[in-house]
Amino acid sequence: MQPRNMSMSGVVDLAAVKAAGEAKQKAEKARADAARTGAPAPTRLVFDVDEAGFQQEVLQRSTEVPVVIDFWAEWCEPCKQLGPILEKLAGEYAGKFVLAKIDVDTNQALFQQFGVQGIPAVFAVVAGQPVPLFQGAAPEAQIRQVLDQLVQAAEQQFGIVGAPAEAAGAEDVEQEEAPVPAGPYDSALAAAHEALDAGDLGGAVRAYQNVLNDDPANAEAKLGLAQAQLLERVQGLDPQQVRKEAADSPASPAAQIAAADLDLVGGHVEDAFGRLVETVRRTVGEDREAARLHLLSLFEVIGGDDPRVVTARSALARVLF
Repeated sequence: MQPRNMSMSGVVDLAAVKAAGEAKQKAEKARADAARTGAPAPTRLVFDVDEAGFQQEVLQRSTEVPVVIDFWAEWCEPCKQLGPILEKLAGEYAGKFVLAKIDVDTNQALFQQFGVQGIPAVFAVVAGQPVPLFQGAAPEAQIRQVLDQLVQAAEQQFGIVGAPAEAAGAEDVEQEEAPVPAGPYDSALAAAHEALDAGDLGGAVRAYQNVLNDDPANAEAKLGLAQAQLLERVQGLDPQQVRKEAADSPASPAAQIAAADLDLVGGHVEDAFGRLVETVRRTVGEDREAARLHLLSLFEVIGGDDPRVVTARSALARVLF
């Protein structure tokens, strides 16, 4: 049986999460201001990519934000019509996706790897996996529909919600010397953290939920709630029995979910993620969806920027596509 006062301090640093949450809120405000005022997109939302930079600029970045790829060439007249539309939309979507432009004349290897038949051609990469979007110049309204579907799928399937750190005014947030003023929920969050550390899991869940009821985007409260709910789930479990059931029923989402929870609480993060990715691979329908959604909830416990989450998102994409 798991002790009541078990702590998640070995898995997540709440102080670091608080700082990241504050930075995220500032970045999201900057994005909203830019979208409302019609300010031009930051250049980093639209960038040129070559073969040397593809791994870092596209594949790695795609674990944090959908990367749309525009295959183009200087001699291609339809490309000259499509390119400005994509760049404009990258600004309007304000970090929900980024646009990588690849000149096919100087990057033939990438052109061939994606199996491009003609240009302009537009692909996306999500969690390291390529997704064909459309070929040829398309009307703006149609492109918006495709991008909306891409953004929605990235969030629902992999928990990838964009790149707020890419927004205008968000750079170097960590280096600001001015102190961050106390937020309206600091005392409530402090009480929730204390309840969590003291093993009052029900009190912690209620306290975090109260904050989220007023501020649904509060990153610190989301993570704290995910931790408290995880600890509630494993209370009273018999680890030996849970692991026996998981070994006996490798395709059972319930058995694997319970074992993954124990893995995570024990600090075996990669094991927890790998177990659920494998369960997604083995199952279909509602069983697959249950395993996938639970995996996304465990990502919330660790934090989306953690390298282990990034790796697991890529693995999840490989078994889903």
